[in-house]
Amino acid sequence: MLSLYVTSPQHKNGKSFVSAGLAATMQSLGYSTCVYKPIQTSGIEHGGFTQSPDLTYVKTIDPYINTHFTYLFKSNHEPLIAAEIENNPIEIELIRNEYKKISSSYDCTIIDGDNGIMSPISQNLYNLNIIKQLKLPVLIIIEPDEDCINNVLLNINCMQQNEINIRGVIINNIKTDCNKILLTSISRIVEEYTNTKILGLIENLGKNISPDNLISAILNGIDIESVFNVKIEKLEL
Repeated sequence: MLSLYVTSPQHKNGKSFVSAGLAATMQSLGYSTCVYKPIQTSGIEHGGFTQSPDLTYVKTIDPYINTHFTYLFKSNHEPLIAAEIENNPIEIELIRNEYKKISSSYDCTIIDGDNGIMSPISQNLYNLNIIKQLKLPVLIIIEPDEDCINNVLLNINCMQQNEINIRGVIINNIKTDCNKILLTSISRIVEEYTNTKILGLIENLGKNISPDNLISAILNGIDIESVFNVKIEKLEL
């Protein structure tokens, strides 16, 4: 059973984009795959129902990937505030039980975290506690901008203090005009200051992303075996 928690120190760093790409790639390699989102804020009303925008995006990449959520809030606030506004308190025990059931049904379960690891979910509990409770390894997604170094170092330091297994960092959405010195410096600083590996670089793929192009970008840009800590026979051929 392969499980992975995907997080990002900043909003809109492509966390769900990478989760969808990893899921589609693993599915294409023969692993039954599910994307599980324990908590989704910013739910979207459509046809009288509230939908998870992140899981809907996953389905646009590969409609055969199974998706699940436990809490879905319309509010775009932090999970704790959204839960209070909508009078639906978050219970980590429910998340743990649903994760156990979901992960036992698939070869690969990718957990797409909502907000950052220190986003509060209930009294004295954070997203970090979900990672610890489920005993999950973590993949961190960042984009190459001036603020990412401070933010990713803080996140990694916090996770290391909490003895969380960090698989590595992926630098996402690298545009053609990206400063190459900045990109190289980010990679070097992350590895030297935290002993955490950069496991991949993903270029900006534009707005109209085809599933095949995304899978190709994942396979060519990411050390997927290190991401999941598994040898994949199809990649060794």
